[in-house]
Amino acid sequence: MNRAEQRKDVAFAIEKQDLQRKVRVRRAANLVLFVVDASWSMAVAERMAATKGAILSLLTDAYQRRDRVGLVVFQKDRANLILSPTNSVQLAQRALGDIPVGGKTPLSAGLFLANEVIGREKRLHPEVMPLMILLTDGAGNVAINDVAPQEEAHLLADQIADQEIRSVVINMEHAAFDQGLANALAEHLKAPCYTLQELKAENLYRAVKAEIDRG
Repeated sequence: MNRAEQRKDVAFAIEKQDLQRKVRVRRAANLVLFVVDASWSMAVAERMAATKGAILSLLTDAYQRRDRVGLVVFQKDRANLILSPTNSVQLAQRALGDIPVGGKTPLSAGLFLANEVIGREKRLHPEVMPLMILLTDGAGNVAINDVAPQEEAHLLADQIADQEIRSVVINMEHAAFDQGLANALAEHLKAPCYTLQELKAENLYRAVKAEIDRG
């Protein structure tokens, strides 16, 4: 019996497909993991200042959301998780207070630790949407295994890309000395590569926010 015929007998003709239920869709949380080269260079002070500022700005945004921010720093012969993923501005301020800089560039170690941190977060929070922000000139000179440092970094970048982890590379090399290493690394990560000549916290913050919104 069609709807018109039903209305001859009843005031309202309601069918099963007319019934609707309000479903609340929970927004997936973002994990923004900064991976920062803190080895010695002319840009290291600006790099760290911009990174700290961007982290605190993102955490202020995340206060009423479910997003979290973390920080991996690599320098000398290792990488360290300076800030475990958190949405606490207070924890971040304490962790960012004193970060060592200088030494060689263990790029592979930074990528390896970043992949481990993201993997752990995905196991704990399967719905999380990770975004890795890598600030480097792309020139690694310390390897984890018996592989050339640059080749090893590219292999690790390929592994990260194969897991469909979104990444952004911020090329920290001065334009006059740029050999295209950051761009090459970005290609392996299947990631965009930005050059911020006048790197300020607000610029980095806006770039990261744009990538979050794009995802």
